[in-house]
Amino acid sequence: MSANADYVDLYRRMVLIRAFETRVHRLLSTGAIHGTSHLCAGQEAVAVGACADLRPDDLVVSNHRGHGHFLAKGGDPNRIMAELWGKQDGYSRGRGGSQHMACRGIGFLGSNGITGGGIPVATGAALAARMRGMDSVVLCFFGDGAANQGTFHESLNMAAVWDLPVVYLCENNLYAMSTPMTESTSVRDIASRAAAYDMPGRVVKGNNVLVVRDAVAEETKRIRSGGGPSLIECKTYRIHGHSRSDPCDYRPAEEEELWAKRDPIPLFEKVLREQGLLDGAGAETIGKEQEAVVDDAVAFAEKSALPDPAELEGAQYA
Repeated sequence: MSANADYVDLYRRMVLIRAFETRVHRLLSTGAIHGTSHLCAGQEAVAVGACADLRPDDLVVSNHRGHGHFLAKGGDPNRIMAELWGKQDGYSRGRGGSQHMACRGIGFLGSNGITGGGIPVATGAALAARMRGMDSVVLCFFGDGAANQGTFHESLNMAAVWDLPVVYLCENNLYAMSTPMTESTSVRDIASRAAAYDMPGRVVKGNNVLVVRDAVAEETKRIRSGGGPSLIECKTYRIHGHSRSDPCDYRPAEEEELWAKRDPIPLFEKVLREQGLLDGAGAETIGKEQEAVVDDAVAFAEKSALPDPAELEGAQYA
């Protein structure tokens, strides 16, 4: 794939994630699907950029806001949507819902409903890769709130001691639910905590897909050559509230207006237009194409069967 085509594909993936999350928000609002969901609209550049140069054998561990990560790693929109509908054709056969989906076939080890719960999972996966003599890398997504959990510190220390092949990637959207980071975290930049574990740490603009892609690519290259783990902090912002029940009335209007101007999709579209890789008609076509993908996903989910009650106790482990 040429560099030009690659850039447009990054844009296409971001548009798909936005279309998917926008539709899920609407479906939840109308009661078409039930339960909770944590949407990543506004954070598409982190998911797409971070996964852009991963190899098929590289692994991703996600968190509660994981639809974008799954789609960016190659997840099937049909099966993700079916899982949100609680249908048998979903990735967890309708049992996991929004926060508990995985697909080992594409290296997506799963989302996680526990704050910081995926960090030790990623650390264990990295240890397994090292013990097997593999040169694959584990990419671990988590939020700023998770960076204050004990699992964060314990995992980073262990990974540093054992030189594990893992990139810890913090999506700092400035709020842990409704709590501003400034009121819960003693440091300005979470990436500065990397120094305590003698690993590289960097802060990047999380709404710039190319910056995120390059940062993760540099770290994975270093890690594959035996460089040990790293911590990347991506400054970003979510469009919707923390979850479907959050009216998001705690954020200053001026702050929301500022970040609206930093929306990653129009920002990258501007770059593509300036480079002559995309025009208005092309952007409109991509938007319609991705809306059609989501239409198909909804139709697939609607037609999918409900799980058989006779299989209720299947796939249970103790």
